[in-house]
Amino acid sequence: EVALLRAQLPATMQLVTPGIRLTGEAGGDDQKRVMTHADAARAGSTYIVVGRPILQATDPAAAARTILAELAAA
Repeated sequence: EVALLRAQLPATMQLVTPGIRLTGEAGGDDQKRVMTHADAARAGSTYIVVGRPILQATDPAAAARTILAELAAA
């Protein structure tokens, strides 16, 4: 709904997108709607919430760096 909200709300409105997953990662049992970090940024999210893709990674620091690099390119 980020793109829809961005189109309807003032530009000053800040949008937070939870449920971020890495490309190709399943949503899991508790998340019905998920989005990648790059998709959320392109759609107009001001902030993204990334938990499990970093916390459950074999190398959390590397996962965070990858996400930040992809966000910078989005």
